[in-house]
Formats: sequence, C-alpha cells, structure tokens
Amino acid sequence: MTQAPHAPAPWESQDRSRAQITERTLRTDPWWKQPRIIVTLLTIWLVYATVRVFTGHWYFVPKYHYLTPFYSPCISGECVPGSSTLGQWMPAVPPIIPYAFVSLVFVLGFRVSCYYYRGAYYKAFWQAPTACAVREPHAKYTGETRFPLIVQNLHRYFFWMVVLISLLNTWDAAQAFRGTNGTFGFGIGSLIMLANVILLWCYTLGCHSCRHITGGRLKSFSSHPLRYWFWTKVSWLNARHMRFAWITLGTLMLTDLYIMLVASGAFSDPRIFN
Repeated sequence: MTQAPHAPAPWESQDRSRAQITERTLRTDPWWKQPRIIVTLLTIWLVYATVRVFTGHWYFVPKYHYLTPFYSPCISGECVPGSSTLGQWMPAVPPIIPYAFVSLVFVLGFRVSCYYYRGAYYKAFWQAPTACAVREPHAKYTGETRFPLIVQNLHRYFFWMVVLISLLNTWDAAQAFRGTNGTFGFGIGSLIMLANVILLWCYTLGCHSCRHITGGRLKSFSSHPLRYWFWTKVSWLNARHMRFAWITLGTLMLTDLYIMLVASGAFSDPRIFN
C-alpha cells in the first residue's frame, strides 16, 4: 500500500533560521513611544542612583535617625556615627566602593532579574524586540540560555536576600519615628520612609517567586487554607507588579532626595509630633 508523502510541519523543518520579514512592521500606531519612555525614565533613575551611591555624604540625619535606603546597611568604617545599624564590618573603604555594598548587590540583582524589568529593558534597550510585531535587529535569538542572561535564573535566590533587606529597611523606618529626645516622634521624613518601605514590601511580595512559594506545587488549595489565603493576597500584588515596580523606583528616589536635602541643611524636617 502506497502512503501519501508526509509534508514536514514547520517545527520539523531542517531550516531553523528565524523568519525572514522584510518590513520592519505593518503597525500604524505609535508603538515606539513606550520603549522610548522606558529608556528615558530608567536612564534618569540609574544616573541619579549611581551618583548618590558614590557620593559618600548627606545620607543620614542623626537628629531624627533618617537613613536613606541607598546606604542601608552602612557597614563601612567611614559611616557617620549612628548610621551603622548592623555595625561597621569593614574598615574605611575606597570611594569607588559604596558604603552599603553588601545590600546593593542583591537589590540590583533582584531588580535586574525581575520578570517585569527583564521584559522592559529587553525591549527598550536591547530591542529584543522593541514591540510586538516589530522586527528586531538581532540575527540570532538564544533567550536566557547563555551567559550573561542565564544568570537571570538566580532571581528566586535574590528574592530571599531582598526579603532580609526589606526587613532591614523596615527597621530603618521604625527608627525614623524618634523625637529629638529619643522618645517617640515623627516628621514628614518619617512618613516618607514609612510609605516607601510599605511599597517596597508590596513590590517584593508581589514577585512571581513569592507567588510560587506561597501556592506552587499544591494539588489542592482546600487542603491548605492558610497557604491559599496567602496565595490570593500575593496574587493580588502580583497582578500589580509592574505598577509597584515603577512606584518604588519613584519612592526610593524621593526618600533619598528628601534625606539628602535635610542632611545637607537645605531645609529642616517639618515635625508633626515631638
């Protein structure tokens, strides 16, 4: 019996090269606006954060115990008195090394490997692709299977370290509720630091890794009501992960800028109580 010739399916083709598209795109909407906005905003934030991290001063207000998140924990031997919550582990370091070099590595790693940020800067900076249905300039696509992008798989481990750093930021915010005599008191700076740490927790707990930890690998939610409750709350945050990703960049900059201005003497912190 003669069999009909088998036509190879697209995925069975011997030619595994990428689709050849002559037109860059047939889209008529302003698809290029969003990538350019992302490039601009991320560049502004990166330049500001880099300058502040290496400035080495105007990061702590001893009178009210305001410590900017960019310098927490301040473990260098050159940290001003009162700013080293966890002590000074290292002697004076060269200016090229940030005072909070321990936490910055993990915070940066967590943000860079975040699922939302990966999609954002892949499109905006690397144009891989710039937008849906828009031809990208790269001839090959290897995904995240080679160095350095394979390091993105460390995101789940960065999550655990950032949880510890968020606890430290929470402690710093609690310390900011001090009056001039050491008793309870707060000012505008205290409220800014509190709002920042709450939003940081919303961003951290909304991470996809956290959602998997709370509800992943369960065959029956009804048998684990507590984990199901946590999973629903984390899922609510996860659905707004992009929003909190951008909001926390803004609150981090605002918190640091406010503390810098108060520490430099540009203005005094308006006190609400004590």
